[in-house]
Amino acid sequence: MVAQQRTARAYPQDELASRLRLIQELSGRGVRALARDTGLSSSSLSRYLSGQTVPPWPAVVELCRLVKRDPRPLRPLWERADNPLPAPPKTSRQPAPPSPPADAPPRNDLPRDVPDFTGREQALAEVIAAVRADRVVAVDGMAGVGKTSLAVHAAHRLTAEYPDAQLYLDLHGFTDGRQPLDPDAALRALLSALRVPSERVPQDGGVELRAACWRSELARLRAVVVLDNVADAAQVSLLLPGAGESVAIITSRNRLLELDEVPPVTLDVLTPEESAELLVRASGDARVGRLAEEPEQTAEVLRLCGNLPLALRLAAARLRHRPGWSVGILVERMAEGASEFDTAFGMSVRQLNREQRRLFRLLGLIPGSTFTDYVAAAVAEVPLRSARAMLEDLLDAHLVQQPAQGRYRLHDLVRQHARTATFEHDTPADRERAVRRVLDYYVHTAAAADTAMPFLSPTRPVSAGSPPAELPRFPDRDAAFFWFVAEYTNLMAVFYTAVEAGADTHVCELPGFMRTFFARRCGTTHLNALFEQSLTAAQNLGDPRQLAQAHSDLGFARYNAGRMSEAAAAYAAAAPLIAAAGDPLPRAELTMRCAQLRWDEGSIEEPLELFRRARDLYTSGGCPTSAADAIAGEAWAVLQLGHREQAAQLAREALAVPTATPSLQARITLGVAIAADEPAAALDHLDQALTLAREDGHKHNEAWCLNCRGIALRDMGRFEEALVNHREAFALLDAVFEDHWKIHFLNSYAQTCRLAGLPEQALDLYRQTLTLAPRLGHRFEEAAAHHGLADVLDATDPAAATEHRAAAESLFAAITPSTSLHPATHE
Repeated sequence: MVAQQRTARAYPQDELASRLRLIQELSGRGVRALARDTGLSSSSLSRYLSGQTVPPWPAVVELCRLVKRDPRPLRPLWERADNPLPAPPKTSRQPAPPSPPADAPPRNDLPRDVPDFTGREQALAEVIAAVRADRVVAVDGMAGVGKTSLAVHAAHRLTAEYPDAQLYLDLHGFTDGRQPLDPDAALRALLSALRVPSERVPQDGGVELRAACWRSELARLRAVVVLDNVADAAQVSLLLPGAGESVAIITSRNRLLELDEVPPVTLDVLTPEESAELLVRASGDARVGRLAEEPEQTAEVLRLCGNLPLALRLAAARLRHRPGWSVGILVERMAEGASEFDTAFGMSVRQLNREQRRLFRLLGLIPGSTFTDYVAAAVAEVPLRSARAMLEDLLDAHLVQQPAQGRYRLHDLVRQHARTATFEHDTPADRERAVRRVLDYYVHTAAAADTAMPFLSPTRPVSAGSPPAELPRFPDRDAAFFWFVAEYTNLMAVFYTAVEAGADTHVCELPGFMRTFFARRCGTTHLNALFEQSLTAAQNLGDPRQLAQAHSDLGFARYNAGRMSEAAAAYAAAAPLIAAAGDPLPRAELTMRCAQLRWDEGSIEEPLELFRRARDLYTSGGCPTSAADAIAGEAWAVLQLGHREQAAQLAREALAVPTATPSLQARITLGVAIAADEPAAALDHLDQALTLAREDGHKHNEAWCLNCRGIALRDMGRFEEALVNHREAFALLDAVFEDHWKIHFLNSYAQTCRLAGLPEQALDLYRQTLTLAPRLGHRFEEAAAHHGLADVLDATDPAAATEHRAAAESLFAAITPSTSLHPATHE
């Protein structure tokens, strides 16, 4: 009994099929006789009994009535089988491992297989045969002909053969009102679906590197990938599997002739017999018999629908939900339309009340591929409860789809109809206000999510638009982070919609509320592009505060991308504007950023003073957490100069500030500073920092912690352990594909190699530093590398050592006139 209950919970579709087979045994009938007596087709009944398809509830009722059993006890099991829950989203702060653990469930993004899938036996056989022979197949055909349904049905059939992952991606090749998904965005979405940490995804170097990463990850799996709604061969060519066993099913309205190696399967409309069967099954009319009683009117319905599955389903939904209608009434309503699709869509929309029709029209204006009930409430400016109720009505009418719990979307043709309708019925001012309400929603929700993910500076107040009546709640940073992950593609669509609409304040503010998310997940490439647009928008506004913040944010993005001179120019442009505004928090933030930049450029005294000034500004602005980070920044800089006691004192001062999250930099600094004198306490601080970095999912900080742990172990004389930590740090840096970050770790790694008796490795690392540092503008690191090379070469090449030592002294002299600040060894 326990095993049976577990099966019912894990595989409700199989358990339901088992119950139906018991009913067949009680009836004493074969499949054909049972189908005849219940009014079902024998082929459909076979699929119900085998568990391939979940039957509609009326079919379950008819089977139970035949053997005089109450169907109600089966209702909960049928509902679980008919509405399978998607795999729970990953919300842990611990980043996903390179490959899922053996006991992790496979990723399955496939939409639900329609329970009344009808006909297509030959096309289905061709698709599966082509997949098995060539590993890729392209299904083409006209709009609404059922390409997606066939591809998804085939993918479900192939799941057992490709158990590692079943992925689905809509490339929006023919989505009205939005650009097709470009290959780069598609690759990022697919890699994310495979749970590949973004740190392993190349952020620079072109889309080809990400395509190679995708093929490499896919080659290790047996996966089936559905690439739906493709515009042309160029959009999809980089997404196809390479080596390995994984397969792909492509759908497009065009034949993809350029993909010579991909066999095509062209999908035509349904046959008249298949159309009639689909209409009966989708309408639930097998028992009622309205279609059979009015054959001429039924034939007219089929003609008006043009044997197109989408139009047939919409017409069937009207009959199913209108038991008082005759087929003749359905024909009259359909005949009012202008075409098969407009007839079906218009007929469905006309059954809605005024508020429902308005919501449906406005849904066509929402940017992005999916939306939530909160977005629907915002676009229509209605209470959330009302939006939810109306969305359920639209779901019943097949005007809205629900690909996952809590998320909705419009089919491309439905979206086109909705957009056409809003241009016919709503004024330009109404449409503009609706779009602005969506922009307002996303900016204010992003700000709320950013508040739950504290960064160096507190979340700024929102000035764009007006807050919607209701926003999602973010009880912790995990919930906020998951919202950003789920909404990322929509946020990008909203941002560029704001650009096109001239909503300059929204363009200025939205990227700022995504800084923390980008820092933890998406790298720097996209952030730079967004802040470039923000600067243009700020210039359009002519608002000194927005312009100051835009320059500062763009400088921050440039700095994180290793573009030091551009960052300095942006900070220089921001400084007078921020000073004129007089607000201490923007001044503190810019001061902190300038301190970090000037330190990396090689200045000594100036950044130390800037860190202290930032601390004072944050304190006066009432931000103790940020003030502690400024103290920690000064502590770290002092440590690099060899002043361990002073660094430890400053780090302890930063850690003593009451904050929700202790400063990571302060813990690292204190651990390294006391390593020689208090080894146990030092490792404890460093291990706490490493745990914080891993919980936060920030690979750069994790690498930093490991590298500093190597420094501390070196100072304890534990060279082998130190080298292990350095190597782990560099392995992480190799995975994030941002080589400029290595400049912060190369010299310390080289110093450990030198003291561990590995001079050749030390020489190689110091020389890497000399190659990288001048290009990035890191004079301090360049000077320290010359100093390290001199130490290594003293025993074997005194002349070269003398040259390097002179170069180091020259650089140190240029950095600061105070020779007492020159470090003996760089850490």
